[in-house]
Amino acid sequence: MQIIKEILSLLRGSYKTALKDGLKAGKGVTVMGGVNFGSEPYLVTLGDYVRISYDVAFITHDGGTWTFRDLPEYEDVIKYGKISVGSRTFIGCKSIIMPGVKIGERCVIGAGSIVTKDVPDGTVVCGVPARFVMTIEEYAQKCKSTMKPYDKEAYMADKKVYLQEYLSD
Repeated sequence: MQIIKEILSLLRGSYKTALKDGLKAGKGVTVMGGVNFGSEPYLVTLGDYVRISYDVAFITHDGGTWTFRDLPEYEDVIKYGKISVGSRTFIGCKSIIMPGVKIGERCVIGAGSIVTKDVPDGTVVCGVPARFVMTIEEYAQKCKSTMKPYDKEAYMADKKVYLQEYLSD
């Protein structure tokens, strides 16, 4: 089973492979798995402590240009764009980051989002296409105010056991 996972990781473009192919990544970057850094990982830059959930895709080119490159007046048309992600940003599972997008620092990209435009520092975006939802400050306050109290020591001692009990009905 492990061999199959490794083969799939290579086919999808693993983090280690992307780094070898020129992906620029800061310190403390976390990649959950199945992330596709595309055919031009050297056009992607990740800041410090970026966290990327599973099945995220970084698209650095517009493959649609292939449809008309057989026409003489368009045979030399190409369309690429760099992607940059600022420090302390989280990208939710199954999100797609399109060519030329700059995501600021301390941002949250909601699961399943398609990011087609730049995302300013300190914002939460989600949707198709991704749109502004709230600031990071508002998000942090909302998370804190809706969180029920918990025993941090017990949580740290055995997260799995603690969460099963903590979240039971």
